[in-house]
Amino acid sequence: MTQYLLSVYQPDGPVPAPEILEGIIEDIDALNQELKAAGAWVFAGGLYPPEQATVLRPKSGEVLVTDGPFAQAENHLGGFTIIEAPDLDTALGWGRKLAAATTLPIEVRPFQQGPED
Repeated sequence: MTQYLLSVYQPDGPVPAPEILEGIIEDIDALNQELKAAGAWVFAGGLYPPEQATVLRPKSGEVLVTDGPFAQAENHLGGFTIIEAPDLDTALGWGRKLAAATTLPIEVRPFQQGPED
């Protein structure tokens, strides 16, 4: 089994209205339960807005600490799910379900296998 990162990208700006967000949260919770029942769920989490990020950058033997997102962009990483799947097609199937639940774009990317694999 390979682990895959399903990254949720959301646009910058205000969060959806509570009546819309409530349905999205319910759909995500249902999908997480489905992933767990299938034995595919490893971990999932939402992130605070990028303005709450702290960036560490190595420079001249030091590590500089700055506030704010690493990159200025129209979209940011809003959350993620890590799953185990036997192949990319299965991971893409879970990614499709996550896209439908969140109403947002999902990037599906496999983790690199270690040298012992």
